[in-house]
Amino acid sequence: MIQLKRAYDDASVDDGTRFLVERLWPRGLKKEALHIAAWLKDAAPSTELRKWFSHDPAKWTEFQRRYFAELDQRREALEPILKALKTGRVTLVFSSHDAEHNNAVALKRYLETHILRRNRAIQSPS
Repeated sequence: MIQLKRAYDDASVDDGTRFLVERLWPRGLKKEALHIAAWLKDAAPSTELRKWFSHDPAKWTEFQRRYFAELDQRREALEPILKALKTGRVTLVFSSHDAEHNNAVALKRYLETHILRRNRAIQSPS
C-alpha cells in the first residue's frame, strides 16, 4: 500500500517506510525531524519539469505525461520504494501545499498503474 503525506505533518508508526520524493529539501525542516528511510531526489521530476509545472493545475495532465516519461527513463530510482512495498506500507513524503496536484500524487499513480500492475501481470500470466 502506498500513501502520501506532507513533510510538515507528523510522522506516524502507521506510515511504514517513508521516502522523501522531492528534488529540493522542504523549507524549514531539519533532516532528523522528517523520519525518512531515504531522500529519493531521482524519483522527483527534473528541475526543468518542476519549474515548468509550477504547481499549475491547468498543466496537471501534461505534467503527469512528461513526468511519467522521465520515470520510464530512470526506473532504478524507484527500486527502494518497490523493495519496501514487498514488506509493508510506504509513505511518499512531499512538501507541496497542493495535496492534489503534486509529484507525489503523480508518482503514486505511476507506481500503481505502470509498475505494480505490470508486476502482477508477470507473476500471474493468463
